[in-house]
Amino acid sequence: MRLGWRTYPLRLREPLRISRSAMPGRDAVQVDLSHDGVTGHGEVVTSVYFGLDLAAILGSLTGLRYRVRGYDEPEALLADLPALAAELPAGVLAALDAAVHDLLGRRAGMGVHQWLGRPAFSPTPTAYTIGLVAPDHAATTARALARRGFRLIKVKCGDAADPARIAAVRAAMPHARLVLDPNGAWTPEQTVRLLDAVRPHGIDAVEQPIAPGTPQLLAWISARTDVPVIADEDATTVAHLDALAGAVAGINIKIAKCGGIHAAQQIAAGASAYGMDLMLGCLVASSLGIAPAVHLTSGARWIDLDGHLLLTDDPWTGIGGHDGILRLTDEPGLGVRAAR
Repeated sequence: MRLGWRTYPLRLREPLRISRSAMPGRDAVQVDLSHDGVTGHGEVVTSVYFGLDLAAILGSLTGLRYRVRGYDEPEALLADLPALAAELPAGVLAALDAAVHDLLGRRAGMGVHQWLGRPAFSPTPTAYTIGLVAPDHAATTARALARRGFRLIKVKCGDAADPARIAAVRAAMPHARLVLDPNGAWTPEQTVRLLDAVRPHGIDAVEQPIAPGTPQLLAWISARTDVPVIADEDATTVAHLDALAGAVAGINIKIAKCGGIHAAQQIAAGASAYGMDLMLGCLVASSLGIAPAVHLTSGARWIDLDGHLLLTDDPWTGIGGHDGILRLTDEPGLGVRAAR
């Protein structure tokens, strides 16, 4: 088996500002895994929050190249991926995991969800993220999204304009589901107070309102609001689920955060056993980077797979979403192809 890669920049239509940073774009690395004339693809993106820069990604892939050559079949590599979790950044592991699944799906002539034995895929609504912008800008964006067909909006929070921004989006989209995401910027008391203040706007959920590391405080919040609380940074591995059981209504699974499709399915099964609902989220990435999660959307309550929709120029295509609905092509594997 052979492992190769190439890098390319991803630029956003407008900088995405959240409570802890503002991002105009990031770098991406396409990972190619080839065996017997078939090539599968995956993608890993740089992330300041996860401490993953281009040098770290390329260093990890260089080390992997020689190990991958030792495998005669992709199934053997897939079986060994969990053992690599301690050695590789989660994003790099997720890209390799995606490339293996893409290769296996392509070789079998079926979509990855079919290869995994999951339910048949049906067109799925996705959220669209509105960053920390002025309320009037948020309203203008929301009206444009409504015209395009979006019915689920994630509103970034974490500054003094939060109540006005939420009210502006609700006025522009009276019937949309609204999920709030402060990226850990609120205190527990502030969370309860703000959720009470915006109660008239019908909030569908709040994602990781406080800094990660104190799941007992998420439980404190949940006991004081009827808005479902979703854990994101507090829910990275299966091992985190015990502390979150009974503390939150749901968890956000991100392929790039947990290490790939295999790990995501394990976390989803564990969360479901605890009665927690699922959100599928993402980092800003191309359609190639978002595609693995699209194949796992069945059974999720919230789908937030809009990273490719925020780009000025997506180098891949095949998962839709521009009208608020994710759609897979009939192509095997991940179902994506180069846009040019």
